[in-house]
Amino acid sequence: MQRLTQWLVEDCLGGPRPWKFSWVINVQKAGTPVFLLLLMWWYGEWGTAAWIYWALHGGYGMVWLIKDVAFPDPAWQKRITIVGGINAFLGVLGWYWLFGWLLIAGYGGDYPLDDALWLGINSFVCVLGIAIMLASDAQKYFTLKYHSGLISTGMFRYIRHPNYLGEMLIYGSLAMLVWHWLAFIVLAWVWLGVFAVNMRIKEARMSRHPEWAQWRANSWWLIPGVF
Repeated sequence: MQRLTQWLVEDCLGGPRPWKFSWVINVQKAGTPVFLLLLMWWYGEWGTAAWIYWALHGGYGMVWLIKDVAFPDPAWQKRITIVGGINAFLGVLGWYWLFGWLLIAGYGGDYPLDDALWLGINSFVCVLGIAIMLASDAQKYFTLKYHSGLISTGMFRYIRHPNYLGEMLIYGSLAMLVWHWLAFIVLAWVWLGVFAVNMRIKEARMSRHPEWAQWRANSWWLIPGVF
């Protein structure tokens, strides 16, 4: 699965490699608040839910850009083919824009609880996810910059993939704000087809370290006390 995904988004059809993977990601992140505002203008939807969604999803895009300047992820610095970049945008990143369209176009938002309570709970979860993602990515970047090997302290003390947990909380909360089945189909594809595969491959690579067995025995895969 990883080999197929890597070929599709990095090497597809070969040829020139004019851009970095990070550039494709950053275009989507930077474009999110603009895209959402255009949707709000097109549909004439300026309600509370639309603005909160714009603030959270659009704000997260800005947070990502700041993170990329302060401590860029080395994994996203590789050069990719033109078709690979298009596939990365259309196959994964672009699907996140579907969330905003569903909500702003009026296909979602029929919440199971009081609207204000639902918006508040999921806003809380989204902010929490951003904090977890930022803290774990920063710890990983600056630790590996000066010391190679496993990171088993701080954000990685109890769970082995806190950065993925942060991302899942962010987009899970956004899907809950949309409250439409199609948003959860997108999450299932990304979480199972991309995130889960990457985490399994990452653990296979980490297992070569002598301290791996002890860290694995004393930590959880993703959620403390659950799995």
